[in-house]
Formats: sequence, C-alpha cells, structure tokens
Amino acid sequence: MKVRHPAARALASLAGGALLLSACSTGSSSDTSTDTGETTVITAGYEQEFSAYNNSTSGNATTKNQIVLNQVLPSFWEFGDHGDVKKLSDFGSYEKTSDSPLTVEYTISDKAIWSDDTPIDCSDVVLQWAAQSGKFPDAGFDPASTSGFDKMQQPKCAAGDKKFTIVYNEPFADWIAGIGGPTQQLMPAHVIERETGVASVIDAVTDNNAADLKKIADFWNTAWSFSPGELKKDIIPSSGPYQIDSWKAGESITLKANPKWWGAKPKAGTIVIRFIPQQGQAQALQNGEIQVAEPQPNPDVLNQLAKAGDQITVLKGDEFTYDHLTFNFNGQFKDETLRKAFALCVPRDEIVEKLVKPVNPDAKVLESRLLFPFQAGYDEYASTLGAEQYDKPNLAEATKLMAGRPTVTVRLGHIDPNQRRTDTTQLIKASCDKVGFNVVDSGSTTFHDDGGGLDAGNFDVALFAWSGSSLVTGNTAIYMTNGGQNKGHYSNPQVDQWLTQLEQSTDPDQQRELFRNIDKQLWTDLATIPLFAWPGVVAHSSDVTGVSYQPAQTGVEWNVQQWAVKS
Repeated sequence: MKVRHPAARALASLAGGALLLSACSTGSSSDTSTDTGETTVITAGYEQEFSAYNNSTSGNATTKNQIVLNQVLPSFWEFGDHGDVKKLSDFGSYEKTSDSPLTVEYTISDKAIWSDDTPIDCSDVVLQWAAQSGKFPDAGFDPASTSGFDKMQQPKCAAGDKKFTIVYNEPFADWIAGIGGPTQQLMPAHVIERETGVASVIDAVTDNNAADLKKIADFWNTAWSFSPGELKKDIIPSSGPYQIDSWKAGESITLKANPKWWGAKPKAGTIVIRFIPQQGQAQALQNGEIQVAEPQPNPDVLNQLAKAGDQITVLKGDEFTYDHLTFNFNGQFKDETLRKAFALCVPRDEIVEKLVKPVNPDAKVLESRLLFPFQAGYDEYASTLGAEQYDKPNLAEATKLMAGRPTVTVRLGHIDPNQRRTDTTQLIKASCDKVGFNVVDSGSTTFHDDGGGLDAGNFDVALFAWSGSSLVTGNTAIYMTNGGQNKGHYSNPQVDQWLTQLEQSTDPDQQRELFRNIDKQLWTDLATIPLFAWPGVVAHSSDVTGVSYQPAQTGVEWNVQQWAVKS
C-alpha cells in the first residue's frame, strides 16, 4: 500500500544525487555517548497535524499519521534504512513454510501486550484480515488497500493464540509484508469488543455475523479518527516503544515511552512532534525550537541549513516519493480529448528546470509511476513508455484539441501552504491558459485529506504525491478499479488484469514487464501525469544521535526509539 503524503513532500520519490552541503552525511548520524535518561525530550517538526490512530482506512492512509504511529503500533516488520522489509524480532517471528499453497507461519512474542495489559493475539490478526480482505462487503469496511489480504484465507488460530498460520489461495509477490507492518498496523480487537458490545471478533468473523461485523466495521472505519486535540486514551493503546500521551490542537503531539513495552527501552523518554509548515522548519531548527526536521528541499532551505555549519547535520538520499497530477474521471476530465489537451500544455520540463534542478542538478522529468530514477534500469525502461510526447508543452496540438470549446475552468487543488505546489500551479496556469483552459489555484479549498475534498472528488485536477517503498504491489489500490486509493476513479479492465498478475508474480523479470505494460497503458489513458521524483533531506541538531535517513513512506520518525542526545 502507498501512503498519501499530504503536504509539502507530497507523495513522491527521490531523484538521483542532490546538492552536497558542508554538513552533509549520507547515512545515519554517529551514535556516540548519549544521555538515555527517561527525562530526555527530543522535538521534531512535521507540517501536518495528526488525525487518526487507524492509518489503514482509505481516508487516513497518510504520512501525517504514519510519522506518529511508527513506534506506537509496530508489529512484525518495518521498512529499514534502504526502504526494504526488516523483520522485528521483538514483536515476533514468521517464515514461509510452503509455496504450494503459499503458507506462512507466524509467532507473536509471549511478552507482547497492549499498553493496557491485554495480550496481543489471534483476535487482533483476525480483525486486520477481516477489515482489509474485502471478504465482507456488506459490513462496509473501508480499507485503503486489500492487496495481499484478499488472497489470504482467514488466519488459522483461536482466541488467545500467539501462533497463527496464513494460507494464500494464490501466490503473492510481497508475502514478506503480508501481516502487520507500517501503514497496515494491527489494531486492538479488544477495544472494539469493549466499545461495541461484540462478544468476540473472531466469532463474528468466523460465523459471518452480519450485525456484529457491521458494528466492527463502523468502529474500525471511524472511531479512531479524531478532531484536532481530541485524545481518547482508553481506545488507543500502544503495541510499541512509545504511546500517545498528549495533543495540543494546532501545536504538537507528544509521545511518551511505553512502560509496558517488552523490548529494549527507547533512548529518549519523550518525543514531541510540532506542527510546523515546511517553509518554517529550517528556521525552527536553527532557533532550537525543534531538533529534527524533514524540510522540503529548495535552494533557500539548503542554503539556510548550510549556514548553520557544524550545529546542524544534514542527511540526503533518494526517496520513494513523486509529485503528480491526478485527473477526476467523475468530472469533466472523463473526456479523453480534454485530458490529452491538458497533458500537452503542462510544462513538465519547466517545472523540473525551475523548481527541482536548483536543488538536484541531476533531476529529470519523471516518465514512470512505478519505477524511480535511482532504481536499476530506469533509463531503458522509461524510454519505452511513450511519455516523451508530454515532456514539453505542445501548445499548437493542445489548441487544436480545444478548438470549438468554450474556455474550460480547471480547479487545481493542493494542500496549502506549500510554495512549491503554488509555483507548480502557476507554471501550469501560465501555459495551459494559452490553449483554452482557465486554471484556478483552488488550493486547500478543494483538496482535503479528511473526506471533504480529495476523497469526495471535490477537484478537477489534484496535485499531490504518493510515498511508497521497494514493494512491488504498492500501486494496486491506486490504479485498480474501485481501489481504496484510486482518488481519480480511473478504470481499465486490462490494467486491473495486469495488476492482479503483478501481485501473483515472484519473477523479477516478469514483474518489470508487467510494470512496463501498466505504465504504458496509464500513459495511453492519461490516468495521471507524473511530474518529478525528488530528493529528500533530513536535518537534525548535531547533538542528537540515532537519526537515520530512510527512503520509504514512514518518514524520518521511523526509528525514533533510537534517537538520543549526546551527554
């Protein structure tokens, strides 16, 4: 599953090498002697406010929630330093025991308990499967993705069991990331049972009890979504090193070390995540208001960080995130000719030249939605997609396609405030208004991740990004008909078939060919317009250790339990 990156670094990926700074490092900061006392407080900045404890619903699968939940709801695996799957032995273990049928045996640690002292067991696993498998459509579960879960049989275990078996009805390429993990965390079944009056989640699922399943789905979908500052501690227990302790609306959310965590104690007793717009994070870091930041890289920010010298350490690298435009197929852009005219006037080359190359001189127009410029074989792959006709504006051809139409107003939505998104929109307007469009920067007024805009289709074109990982099946929910993350309502049966084949393929060569088929068809249909993959930057006070750059969708907070302050 991919996660929507709501604001500045929207959901995008990283292009090749970025600018080198005097205080630049390419790996994690050195972990020398540190103050590991429970009183240690480390503050990080993030541009958007937390909104949901359940990050697996279609409306809540966003980085703003993930960065809080990384070490509040960890389970069997996480994305490691290179964006690959890293098993978490503290939580449990698992191994594939058969290929035919594909079978995986899991064991939850005997020590694993929720922070309210309830054992983590089979009930939590069955809840996740029921919610994300798509097997109970009448119940109304609203997962961001069913990928993988839709191929699983119900987990084989009983109430209280710490061991369970997953049997797949067909092969699944990313089985290693099948249960638990970031963006698809195990949720506390006992909370649902207590709050809804359902006696047993396992029994409700096993018996296909329609009434109980409806109660479970309603709670899973909505009860863990919160208004700013709303904190219901009794329904949000932790399964990791930290627990959510407090939340000041519009200001910050605070994590405290979980005293019931059975693994190694986190090095800092308190992590505070302050909600600071991207353009203010570098200054806040310099001022000492925060100690860790992941600012959107632009020349001003990089120069500002460089001037801090040895006081600030800068980490840089590639990132599985890319900016793009999504068409709303339920609106006027269901018209293929209109989509093509718009694609032909979008100045992708100018956007990269003016907004990305000043940060990353090696940046290029992104041709693919599935492969990133830093991945092996990208150049050859990209040259076969037929995307080059949209690299530069073809205003003459766009004007022909628009002939005879009245001026078409286009509401282009994106999260505010975000200067690069505003600048991108202005470049698009300057070009596309010449051929018969009237591009209106509707900003956040028609783009929200709270169900009021993007999820409700309240846009003509949406400018945002997708954050992903090294997993090959992460795009299924974006481009599959009725997929949980298919915000533009795109549909093509052939693409559906290829995505299904991709999920079942374990052959890297076949996976790459399926990528190619899907990417080419998405260009033919103009489902979306990729713009650029961009480099990421993590900056932190040099007296903070343990901060590590990571290219996947979980953000710099992926390993907060390792953060510490030098003595």
